[in-house]
Amino acid sequence: MRSRLLFFIGILFALSPWSSPPLALLAGLIFAFISAHPYKDQSSRASRILLQASVVALGFGMNLQQILRAGRSGVLYTALGILFALTIGYLLGRMLNVQQTSSFLISAGTAICGGSAIAAVGPITGATDDEMSVSLGTVFILNSIALLTFPTIGWALHLSQQQFGLWAALAIHDTSSVVGAAAKYGAVALAIGTTVKLARALWIIPLSLGTAAWKHSRAKIQIPWFIFLFVLAAVANTYIASGAYVFPTFATAGKIGLTVTLFLIGASLSPTQIKAVGHRPLLQGVLLWVVVAVVSLVAIRLGWIGF
Repeated sequence: MRSRLLFFIGILFALSPWSSPPLALLAGLIFAFISAHPYKDQSSRASRILLQASVVALGFGMNLQQILRAGRSGVLYTALGILFALTIGYLLGRMLNVQQTSSFLISAGTAICGGSAIAAVGPITGATDDEMSVSLGTVFILNSIALLTFPTIGWALHLSQQQFGLWAALAIHDTSSVVGAAAKYGAVALAIGTTVKLARALWIIPLSLGTAAWKHSRAKIQIPWFIFLFVLAAVANTYIASGAYVFPTFATAGKIGLTVTLFLIGASLSPTQIKAVGHRPLLQGVLLWVVVAVVSLVAIRLGWIGF
């Protein structure tokens, strides 16, 4: 009874005007550490569906031309970033003697889009439940840290909104935390971060195909259809003038939905999961994430990549 009450209080807080994506995630983490989750399985499914719906709704607040500019510029950065992350992840995994499948899943999650990439390629690699849990736990812990720390780092370094949006998209694992951190930073950062991150997420398809060929697997390839719906929402917002009365409401609902999603994600991370990750995979994930974050930040600050 107590855990259910605390859970619903957390949901109400996430829905309130006093909440924000980082605060909602923090509230979820606090809940996870002081109480057992009463709806763990349902919450996991709900957070995945709500995230996708929220991203689509955010598209109703974005201009298609801006998305296309960010998407075109971000393609090269994304491709190079993914290749770099997978290579460094492989080398770190070998150096730290991390089990091969777990190492690959952590690298894929860091390179593309966190839990979504792991969920897509895990069945193709024949990953066990333990390997999936270790990889997802590692990426999620770092993902939570990024959401809580990146905006502060961006402000301390006086990053512009364009710079921060690009950095968040290249260096934060999951779409939810990229959008959450960018929304905290500003509207321009949100538009760029969301667009580049979703373009990055599309690489799930070629990575899954490549992994299937490497493993000679016939597992079903998961296509992130919600990304195409996000683009259609932006098309509607850009070209359907009559929607000006309702589209901002959809975009606002998307921000609220994202905030609730982050509470649900935070509430799902228990001390048991953290303990189960183990030090070697976690160390690989930390080192890989730090390298990707620092290299991408330096490249952005020096003007090697940007808009």
